[in-house]
Amino acid sequence: MPWSQAPTWSDMPRTYGLTGPISEDLPEEDNLIQTRKLLDTMKSYNVYENNLELEHRERVVKRLESLFRDWLKEMCIEMNVPKVVTEKVGGKIFPFGSYHLGVHSKGADIDALCVGPGFLERKAFFTSFFAKLKAQKEVKDIQAIEEAYVPVITLSWEGIQIDLVFALLSQRSVPDNLDLLNNSIVKNVVDARCVRSFNGYRVTEEILRLVPNVLNFRVALRAVKLWAKQRNIYSNKLGFLGGVSWAIMVARICQVYPNATASTLVIKFFKIFSMWVWPIPIRLMEVEKCNYNLPFWDTKVNRRDRCHLMPIITPAYPQQNTSVNVSRSTFAILNEEIDRGHAICLEIEQKKAKWSELFEQTDFFKKYQYVLRHVKMKIDIATHRTQLSSPVSLYYTHP
Repeated sequence: MPWSQAPTWSDMPRTYGLTGPISEDLPEEDNLIQTRKLLDTMKSYNVYENNLELEHRERVVKRLESLFRDWLKEMCIEMNVPKVVTEKVGGKIFPFGSYHLGVHSKGADIDALCVGPGFLERKAFFTSFFAKLKAQKEVKDIQAIEEAYVPVITLSWEGIQIDLVFALLSQRSVPDNLDLLNNSIVKNVVDARCVRSFNGYRVTEEILRLVPNVLNFRVALRAVKLWAKQRNIYSNKLGFLGGVSWAIMVARICQVYPNATASTLVIKFFKIFSMWVWPIPIRLMEVEKCNYNLPFWDTKVNRRDRCHLMPIITPAYPQQNTSVNVSRSTFAILNEEIDRGHAICLEIEQKKAKWSELFEQTDFFKKYQYVLRHVKMKIDIATHRTQLSSPVSLYYTHP
């Protein structure tokens, strides 16, 4: 497996992002050595899957897509759809998230988008297709969560946790060469839930398209994800940052250091974001304004968006802030951890520290003097009530 890629000038045909690069310096031998050390350290945490595990994932996704396409044809027959339409109905499954980015860890789940034709009803996916999935001997622990912000079917297929979301195209068939990055895909979508489902894949694909060197991006993002998990700040639900937020932040560093190795990207990540003046948003591109009457993040239009502490904006229309759950307390903790990472990276550069020190696990119960246990209380309500209490200066929800 390639551990890093040192680009040449011919590999950089265009500028990435909203600004020009901070540095286009090519890597030196020491940068390459540091990347080897970084990769060796990450491997010791067992974050990489072996080839057999990767092939297993690929087989599961292909089997799911085959099952989905069979179900679509069955629905066409049930609905008395003309034979010519049934034969061309198609159907596709698009993995997204960390698996599609190529940075999933061992045992991680797979997020996947199922795309069907517009003459179907969304309800059928969560009833009829749900029943078809449940009947498969490989499937365990299946659940349909229709009331979620992005409705999802969760299941385990041969030990792999899978989250399936569903979206309908405003056309009668789903071709194999479907381009979901075309903004017209969401133009005629009536159901906002479909737009949110589409954008899981669209955002992931745009991130990959907007970095100059995908291999180095992946290694750097794996390092940042490992660090965030070890420091207990990898969780959108708990008010920290989730996978897409960390991916956008790392991608932005890749854009301004297009020729840097993975280790340099990690060091620059902590340097840049330790100095970042929030709430200046992190953006990878200027998203096209399509005027499709879909809600999007814009502080000039939406007063509520001006209150966001740490805006990290998705690179696909309609653009959204991925960090809306960040509170005053989690914002302070995130910045404290980034500062810690920056200090360690400075020592790594000076050969006074090792990469393992960056990934040391935080000891929550030693760090905080007072711990309040919440039982059967929603996290957001608990956080809000506690932060309203004037003696509480910092609130940290531990998973």
